[in-house]
Amino acid sequence: MTRWAQRDRLTVTLILTLSALCAAAHAADPVYAPVKTEMYNQRDGLGHFFAKLEAGKDVKIAYLGGSITAMNGWRNKTLNWFREQYPKSKIDEIHAAIGGTGSDLGVFRLGHDALRGKPDLLFVEFSVNDGGADPKNIWRGMEGIVRQTWQQDPDTDICFVYTFRSNYEVPLTAGEYPRAAGADEMLAEHYGIPSINMALRITQLLNDHKLIIKPPDSGDAPKDVIVFSKDGVHPVDAGHQVYLEVIADAMQHFKSAKPVDHKAKLATPFIADNWEAAKMVPVTESMTSGGWKQLPPDNNLVKSFGNRMDSLWLADTPGQKLTFKFRGSKAALYDLLGPDGGQVTITVDGKTRGPVPRFDHYCTYHRIATLQIADGLDPAAVHTVTVEVAPGQPDRSSVTDREKSKPNFDPKKYDGANLRVGAIMLIGDLVE
Repeated sequence: MTRWAQRDRLTVTLILTLSALCAAAHAADPVYAPVKTEMYNQRDGLGHFFAKLEAGKDVKIAYLGGSITAMNGWRNKTLNWFREQYPKSKIDEIHAAIGGTGSDLGVFRLGHDALRGKPDLLFVEFSVNDGGADPKNIWRGMEGIVRQTWQQDPDTDICFVYTFRSNYEVPLTAGEYPRAAGADEMLAEHYGIPSINMALRITQLLNDHKLIIKPPDSGDAPKDVIVFSKDGVHPVDAGHQVYLEVIADAMQHFKSAKPVDHKAKLATPFIADNWEAAKMVPVTESMTSGGWKQLPPDNNLVKSFGNRMDSLWLADTPGQKLTFKFRGSKAALYDLLGPDGGQVTITVDGKTRGPVPRFDHYCTYHRIATLQIADGLDPAAVHTVTVEVAPGQPDRSSVTDREKSKPNFDPKKYDGANLRVGAIMLIGDLVE
């Protein structure tokens, strides 16, 4: 065999080997399938956390989630329960919940809102707000949360919790998790993360005629029947009390587990393109043009959102731009929606879309949101992004038509072209 023939043969062998490896990797990608429901699953338990409590050490519990966790409810109740059970330990809370947000934002803000407080236990509650998401996207965010946490401190224990909303009783009665919780369970099984399914207990009480999801139209619930919520999603105190009872019961089992080496679990990702690399990047003056302003500490919105955003930049005039370059696959802006929000055009690598409104039918107030810029880009390439305040204002009739009949309606509240940005969200790295 000639040298050239040997080279060609080696080349073909290498190509076939690489193709086989790629096919194997593709075949190994997880595919969602319905998951049988359980009240709780201990898996590797919470050995590190309970060992510290049993020794009387100080601990911190972080609560990462949406509005069900942000409200005064199961978060406060479980914190007090731990304090009552372990009076020798100083138990502090890290409140890391934001209403109306899912794991796709949670993975980006995890470091700022939770991990910098160095928690010993991290509760993660996103199954309701992730309810409409594709399982693959849920896994990207949720696995990023898991891997970031254990990269910082492999002794931090994690627990997934699944809450209830109307219609979840259908799959739960059939013995299956709702899809978002089922996706979380597949990930939890891979990493040995314990989970608690409070939604199942709500369904059981509902089917036993001991609970109703919302008050009846008549206004009065039957005697000795728990009213879970007013809206089918956010529990009233009695609903949160059910959540507490389920969690407290699960903890009696979880505490028996021995501490586990979470670091070793990071060797095998669940999905290859998880968002472990998700990060927040500060906006700097050099990225702005046209007169952007960094709002001062005494600004009312800075006061309201300063615990989540280290800075807040304002553009309020068409033509003002935010421009940056990055090497990576995804970019977004961590911004505010509000009644005076404007609209923007977005240009990525020379391609422009918009106008994109920074206003929606909930905008009677300001709240944290995400402005999606691009996803699925070539991760090895450098991408140029420009976000520009566009002329005109978004259609506000979805809000103003229902608000204008109210006595305190002020049309000036719904006037403006404002873009308020707290940070840049990246899967990748900023290029100066």
